[in-house]
Amino acid sequence: MTTASHGPKYGGVPATELVRCASPQAAIDLLIELYELAIARIEQDFERFAKGDIGEYKKQVYPYLCIEVETVTTPSHSTLAFGKIPRPGLYGTTITAPRLFRTYLIEQLEILTANAKGDLYVGKSHTPIPLTFAVERAAAQMNAAQRIELARHFPLPRLDAAHDTIADGGRWTGAGTGPLSLFSAERVDYSLHRLRHYTGTDPQDFQSFVLFTNYQRYIDEFIDYGLKELEAGRAVRFIEPGGRVTEKGKAPSRPPLTKMPQMPAYHLVQEGGDGITLVNIGIGPSNAKNITDHIAVLRPHVWIMVGHCGGLRASQRLGDYVLANAYLRDDHVLDSVLPLAIPVPTIAEVQLALAQAVGDVTGLKGTVLKGRLRTGTVVTTDDRNWELRFGELATRFNQSRAIAIDMESATLAANGYRFRVPYGTLLCVSDRPLHGEIKLPGMADAFYEERVSQHLHIGIKALEFMRESARAGTLHSRKLRSFTEPAFR
Repeated sequence: MTTASHGPKYGGVPATELVRCASPQAAIDLLIELYELAIARIEQDFERFAKGDIGEYKKQVYPYLCIEVETVTTPSHSTLAFGKIPRPGLYGTTITAPRLFRTYLIEQLEILTANAKGDLYVGKSHTPIPLTFAVERAAAQMNAAQRIELARHFPLPRLDAAHDTIADGGRWTGAGTGPLSLFSAERVDYSLHRLRHYTGTDPQDFQSFVLFTNYQRYIDEFIDYGLKELEAGRAVRFIEPGGRVTEKGKAPSRPPLTKMPQMPAYHLVQEGGDGITLVNIGIGPSNAKNITDHIAVLRPHVWIMVGHCGGLRASQRLGDYVLANAYLRDDHVLDSVLPLAIPVPTIAEVQLALAQAVGDVTGLKGTVLKGRLRTGTVVTTDDRNWELRFGELATRFNQSRAIAIDMESATLAANGYRFRVPYGTLLCVSDRPLHGEIKLPGMADAFYEERVSQHLHIGIKALEFMRESARAGTLHSRKLRSFTEPAFR
């Protein structure tokens, strides 16, 4: 149910045609209606333009969601890390793809309205929807002159509007309102389109529990595991790059891709998005930052790195596990937005789940388990040939008490910290470069080869533990939230 309204009394709302909504469900239904009508009109106008009808087209805008808060509850009312408003006032955000985010948005609004008394409003923002975010084929087959003409008639993406100012703790610049969300509609749209490009799968395929790896054999193992889970009735479908969908008792919808995207993603789908996504991010901190910049807008419950590392201690063996409880950030890709002076804490809920999963899957206990699993500092470097500079790095490694080195883990943790996504790292030692065992073709022994399947299953088991924590509302740590935060998780 919605009610016509002149809008909140606070004023300064960056939106028009505001309608008061009686419930979160009503608000999201109206957001979907406004957004899909705007997209339909953009598509119609583009079709006219493509046929040579050069005219003036009315700019379509993102819908706007806001809440006017009159009173807030006492801090002890809720132990959740989100869903809270610091003080009475007006809070809002632009919204894109509301059908994709329907369940998430309703959940966030229900929590918020339980913690704060106020009115929900939906209207039209002042922010135009860029043509290429609305019509993916726009400009794809046009020459340079046609693209210039296109820009005269339709709004195109403004990269200065797709930013992380709110997530990075910067001053909120929205006129007269505070933010509801970490991301604006333009920022979300930017990432939704990049996800398709980099992973070869649609944003709606991503699940809320995410694994990252840097080794193809984990993908092969995950495909085998996913298909078995599907046949056992413990999953709805399995989705591979290129939209290859497999359902129980059915052949895959299409052949596998012959040319994979840069960071292929695989999705073991469960109802409500509670399944598992595995992404092969390849090698390096740039890839790690890139993919998490974009997955973050989907608001996953957690992401974990299950990859390879170099063991730095003489007591480590190939196939040993490393559970990171600190990170030495030598990756450099996030230094400008998250200075090295800012600590990146481990998340207790994730650490406990990973440690328990290692014991459950390996069957090891006590001192035997400690012999195969080390906790300590992981170095993440942007120099794959760091061994050639070990003489100058040795003191730094010793001071940090580092036990392993890789090229992604600290980056994934740092971006998880930035975007309030719980994170963790469980690595498998694939070489010991300081002790004569470097990565060379064919050098991995049978003991290490057996670890791929076991390692992946540990990551999956840990996510299963965290799925239960997420359902119980205990996964999202308050240590990831600052003292001035948007209400939405």
